[in-house]
Order: sequence, then C-alpha cells, then structure tokens
Amino acid sequence: MIRNPILPGFNPDPSICRVGDDYYIATSTFEWYPGVQIHHSRDLVNWTLVRRPLERASQLDMRGNPDSCGIWAPCLSYADGQFWLVYTDVKRFDGNFKDAHNYIVTSPTIEGEWSEPVYVNSSGFDPSLFHDEDGRKWFINMQWNHRTESYGGSPKSPAFDGILLQEWDAETKSLKGPIKNIFAGSPLGLVEGPHLFRKNGWYYLTTAEGGTGYDHAVTMARSRTIDGPYELHPNRHLITSKDNPEAVLQRAGHGQYVETPDGQVYHTHLCGRPLPPKRRCTLGRETALQKCVWREDGWLYLENGTTVPDVEVPSLGGANRKEKPVRTEYAFDGGKLPDDFQWLRTPQPERILNLTERPGHLRLTGRESIGSWFEQALVARRQEHHSFRAETVVEFAPDTYQQVAGLTHYYNRHKFHAVVVTLHEKLGRCVTIFSCDGDYPHGRMSFPAEAGVAIPAEGRVQLSMEIRDNDLQFFWQTEGKGAWQPIGPVLDAGVISDEGGRGEHGSFTGAFAGVFAFDTSGRAKTADFDWFNYEEL
Repeated sequence: MIRNPILPGFNPDPSICRVGDDYYIATSTFEWYPGVQIHHSRDLVNWTLVRRPLERASQLDMRGNPDSCGIWAPCLSYADGQFWLVYTDVKRFDGNFKDAHNYIVTSPTIEGEWSEPVYVNSSGFDPSLFHDEDGRKWFINMQWNHRTESYGGSPKSPAFDGILLQEWDAETKSLKGPIKNIFAGSPLGLVEGPHLFRKNGWYYLTTAEGGTGYDHAVTMARSRTIDGPYELHPNRHLITSKDNPEAVLQRAGHGQYVETPDGQVYHTHLCGRPLPPKRRCTLGRETALQKCVWREDGWLYLENGTTVPDVEVPSLGGANRKEKPVRTEYAFDGGKLPDDFQWLRTPQPERILNLTERPGHLRLTGRESIGSWFEQALVARRQEHHSFRAETVVEFAPDTYQQVAGLTHYYNRHKFHAVVVTLHEKLGRCVTIFSCDGDYPHGRMSFPAEAGVAIPAEGRVQLSMEIRDNDLQFFWQTEGKGAWQPIGPVLDAGVISDEGGRGEHGSFTGAFAGVFAFDTSGRAKTADFDWFNYEEL
C-alpha cells in the first residue's frame, strides 16, 4: 500500500511528472534555499529527494522576501527531450498586492544543472505549463486582483480572479496571442493551482480552491476546447476533507493527475494532519497520493467512492516499503551540507555557513538576527514527526550579549523557540531561551528562562529539545560532565505551525529543527557545530 503522506513534513503543492517508469514530484519551498524540492520514485511508495534545482543567484534571490513568500507552487513537466520547471517568486504577502513573478527553467535531466530562468509574466501565481498533443504549449496561472471587485472571477473572493491561459512560444521564449480567462472557479472560491491534461478528446482542468486551510479542495472541470467553456465535475470537487472534520488527512487540495504506463491513475494533493485540541498542523502541508478511476461518464473519481482522501491506497504492486531510520545522525563531514538541510533566502551561503574551514564541523558566521528577512545564519531540516528529539553540540565564545548561537524549533520570525549560548553581564557565558509565540505584527520575544544558567567560560555545550505533540522541553549539558539538564518551562510547540499565531491563512510553510548563530554587533562571530541528531519519539 501507499502510505500517506508520502512526503511527510513541509512539502506542499505537489506537481507530479512521469517519464517512462520514473515518477518525480516537485513541491514548494517558499523562503527556504535552494528552491523547489524534487523527489523521485519508481514504485509510488518509496520517495527520495534528488534535487533542489534553483541554486544560483541568477535563478533565485529571496533576500527581503517576507515570511511565506518565495517559491510558490512549481509545475514540473517533460517534453521535447527535457524537463520544464515553472515557478513563482512571490515578493509580497500582506495587503492587496502579491508581486508574483513567474519563470521557466529547463534541464535534460533532473539531477543536472538547470538553465538560466526565462521570465514569463507577473499576472498571478501558481503557474503551469501544458504541452498539447499538437506540439503547442500553453501557460496558465491564476490572476491576482488587487481591487475589491471582480469581473472575470468569483465575486466571493475577488482577489482570485480566475485562471488565465496564453500560448507559450518555445522558440522565442515568450508568450504570444490573446490572454483568455478560462475558468472563474466554483462557488467555493479562491481558485488557484491550475493544471491541464488531455484525455479522450477532453481538456481536464484541476484547480485548488477554498484557500489552503480546512476548506481546501481539488476542483475539476472539463471542456472540448482548451479555452473553454469548462463544465464542473458532478461532485465539483475531486478531493476534499472540508466536510469531514474527522478525516485523518485534512486541508486536502492542490495537486496533479498522473497515469502509470499500464493505465492506472493517481492524483497528488497537499494535506495536513492536525493535532488536538486546537487543530494545529505542526508538520505543515504535506504531500499525499490518491488512487483514482475513470467512470463511464468520462469523469475522474477517487477509487474509494468519496471525495475524502485515504491514508492508505493501493500501490502499483510489488513494492517493498523502505522504512526510514528512527534516528538520523549528521556529522557534517565531507565538506557538503547534508541533503536534508536548507537555509533561508540568500543565494550566497558562503557568507553564512562553511564546512571546510574546520573539517567535520558546520561553521556558522553570525550575521543578522534570527528574525531577519535578508541574511541570517540558520541551517535546518524539516520536522517529519509529531514527536521527535533533536540535539547538537556547539563551540561558541561570545564576548557580548549580541552574539548568540544555538538550537531552534523554527517556523518564521514570529514563531520559534530556541535554546542558546550567549553572554550575560552578571552570569558570564550562559544558556538561556528565546521564544516568539506568534505575536504579530511586532514579533516580540520572551525569555522563559530569564537570564539563564551560568556555564563555564570555555568548552563545548550540548543542546537538545524534545517535542511531544504540542509540548516542547529544552535541555543542556556541558559535554562530558553530568546528565542532560532541563531548562525553562514546557513551551507550546503547537504554535510552530501554520495555524499558530494569527491563524491558518496567516502563514503556510512548515516547522524545522536546526542550528543558528547571529551577531547583531556586526563583528561576524562564528560558531562551530560538530554534529546534529534527529530522532523520532
């Protein structure tokens, strides 16, 4: 069986592409660098991260992008002997404007170097590229309306002003011909995330609707001509949990159709797994896969006969599930950052991290604060389990309280907890806690351990945290001396979620566990981390 989510932790907006017997899924990375995650599978059961293609400043520079901006909803396709990746770089979130710029990059292989980006348009986000049977290519994206009235989309949600279609000329690398608004969406509203495919003389359009919270849905429509008019699916929605609050997979929506070589059909979608009592999805938006069937009426349906996604669905058969290890230990050897880790926004990682100056160590250079939108030295991996333990060891000799290094449970500048090593005027070198529990728009920190605990002026310090569903406890110890000591009270780990702070549409990325350093004095103090461990509890 395929066990959902197939990509646990922050992996939203899944675009799926098959080439021969190989399946690839591209997901959004938002402000995390490098941009776009691409996973590979040959059996739809086991998935491996194989590439983050947007890795150069010429392709992507997100310095200054607000939280939950950056790379939204990539679309991955294969045609003409190469892969095509369409993506949006969103430069603004709050207010009436989004400033969403759409680009295309290509590569003959997933693992190879991807091309320089070609700018397409900025009319809205969630772009998709459809390769028609006659060789023509079509670019579609939602249209963003900064006004409060709509003439082409839904009056219920006028900012989401329908799905635009225009032809793409691969020779001139530009759009051509008329721009048409082909789909206003269903009465659910907030139409976005369009994907087209063609079958049996019909053009099928799947979109995401209802927002990315608990009313999310995959809406389906079809037309005999690519520019419409499109008629809605008999059920309106192919996949949704909006009317089934007891379903394990909530927030189901935004995905793409795929066929296997032998004609079986599946559909990806994003989902969330909320924790009681506040229904907060601490793992963010994850990727799931549902088995589908075509019925005699020419419409696609979930094989289970409902619109509600299943946790387990039939696979292709013959696959042996490869269970991930309960504990993963990272030694920072080999001069390369482990594939699980990313950093924030900057295309110049050499200014914030180094793995060769001190072999076997991750050296972070303190730059701007942990809340910066420009250049902060924070390196982290996704939280993949509701309960886990993370631990590390740091060598750090601060000479001012403006120099800080430590371990963090991180979502964004408004939502994080951290146990840190710093300097205090009376205590000297110490361990304490920084916490920001969703205060918006000010992002004020609290200090649950107050000034903290004095520690020796020299020597390595081990830091750890245990997250058990909604509860977080930090620990510390001087290496080789004694046992782990708890520090501070139990904190609210549930705030490190999409729903934490200002609510489910206030942000929509995911939780990370990682290490960081900052030096707001501007003297670029370094901190050395020897190892990092992540363990499912």
